[in-house]
Amino acid sequence: MNKVSIIGSGNVGSTTALYLAEKKLADIYLFDVVEGLPRGKALDAEEGAPIRRYDIEIRGTEDFSALTDSDVVVITAGVARRPGMSRDDLLATNSKIMKSVAEKVAQYTPNSIIVVVSNPLDVMAYLALKVTGFALKRVVGMAGILDSTRFRYFIAQKLGISVADTTAIVLGGHGDSMVPLPRYTTVSGIPITELLPRDTIEKLIERTRKGGAEIVSYLKTGSAFYAPAAAVAEMVECIIRDKRRILPCSAYLRGEYGIEGLFVGVPVLLGKNGVEKIIELELTPDEKDALQNSASAVENVIEKLEGLGLL
Repeated sequence: MNKVSIIGSGNVGSTTALYLAEKKLADIYLFDVVEGLPRGKALDAEEGAPIRRYDIEIRGTEDFSALTDSDVVVITAGVARRPGMSRDDLLATNSKIMKSVAEKVAQYTPNSIIVVVSNPLDVMAYLALKVTGFALKRVVGMAGILDSTRFRYFIAQKLGISVADTTAIVLGGHGDSMVPLPRYTTVSGIPITELLPRDTIEKLIERTRKGGAEIVSYLKTGSAFYAPAAAVAEMVECIIRDKRRILPCSAYLRGEYGIEGLFVGVPVLLGKNGVEKIIELELTPDEKDALQNSASAVENVIEKLEGLGLL
């Protein structure tokens, strides 16, 4: 049986565990530094197994040596946003947590694939890569799937159609500078530029960029977790089952799209080895500029990270 470890047993981590359990992909281990939290969440999920019919192990522990032999490690650990906070505001706290967690992953399960969820996402993926020293393809960030699924939902809602008929691509950093691409966003193969006026599309793009903040404004004491967990579960399934799907993820670029040495959201071929290929799309000059601006925003936060002495 495969093994998936989830570090961070808060809302995103525990919901991811539940979604993965229902996919019957692997045994699942929940980790946290809060005593009792991962064990309580795991036991609660296991007690639902007779009804939901997932016959796998779900275990919770504060002992990170139990990471051993994980196929995939999902890192959700960190503090969540509150109203008025940007993802970048989490940098100082979450970078220290990520450094500690990444060291444990490298120590106990050096052959695993890491899926980073903690914010600021692209910078936390960069930090995880640098701390672990893993191969580039074995560290990937969950961002583009979440951003694109929000865009898909907003499009379906506006058109009054099934979400099943929508597809979308969102590039760039996971933040306000993300780059949704209407030309590559379709309904049953029809570009949304043929179905919606330009000003409506721009409003949907802006709502997508602010999608996380919109939820934070309602919750007040936390951030989104159902949709992020669903996106993580899709990525883990792709890796464990070697589905080799093309999905928008945060990947380390070495010149692709003219970007060097940063994690940025792009379409990737995701399979058992992690990021097996980066797909380069033809972009218009405006789209290229927007993506470069997004990459610059990620680079600026990395410079702040370097100022904290964690690299």
